[in-house]
Amino acid sequence: MRGAVRRLIEVDSRTFERSLPDDPLIILPVGALEAHGPHLPLGADQIQAEATAEALATRLDAYVAPTIAYGSCPGARRFPGTVSLTLVELEGLARRLFGEFGRMGVRRLLVLSGHAERGHMAALREAGDEAMSRYPGLRVLVLSDYDFVYELRGKESPETDGHAGLLETSRLLAIAAPLVGPERPVVERRGSPFVPGPPSPSEWPESVQGDTRPASRELGERVQAHVLSRLESTVRELLPRGPT
Repeated sequence: MRGAVRRLIEVDSRTFERSLPDDPLIILPVGALEAHGPHLPLGADQIQAEATAEALATRLDAYVAPTIAYGSCPGARRFPGTVSLTLVELEGLARRLFGEFGRMGVRRLLVLSGHAERGHMAALREAGDEAMSRYPGLRVLVLSDYDFVYELRGKESPETDGHAGLLETSRLLAIAAPLVGPERPVVERRGSPFVPGPPSPSEWPESVQGDTRPASRELGERVQAHVLSRLESTVRELLPRGPT
């Protein structure tokens, strides 16, 4: 049976303390303020992470912690509205926050990032590794919902679909349709992954990768259902309640 969403900002200290012996799962969403083309909001990553965290929390009777709203977005930094932390800054913030949960006796922490940039995820994983080393009772799982969204490339979208593309646009139509604009850009991202630094304006003229014209709420609902199913099974396998 699925329960109500339990947000940490709405729970009093003593109630939370009494729940600790039951080994509650804490879900910590991570977003980014980043350009997502002319059709999606700057907070697309945060919006998706929070919506997914709250839906997952009802399945797993978890707490949802306040979101880390900024991330490392070097590739999109030249586009207006993007705010990018350095990897050192992000890792330091995450390390402190993860450690605080370990200090208070939390044993199961799911870090759910709506932003999947490689360096961003590496910084979060480094912070998770250090927190577990410092607090041996703490188990941390660090992943992006896009680890599962992109399992659908080649099935629900072209293999080349990516940032703010068909799958992401459809997912936002399912989660936050009023925030999705009418434009449907088509952008092919060029450039080699072996060349350091962000792509040039000629290689990536807009912060989109793919053809968004076929985007639909129906596709987005299928994508979100897949993500939630995969997240639930992953958490049940890797962060089970009780001792390791």
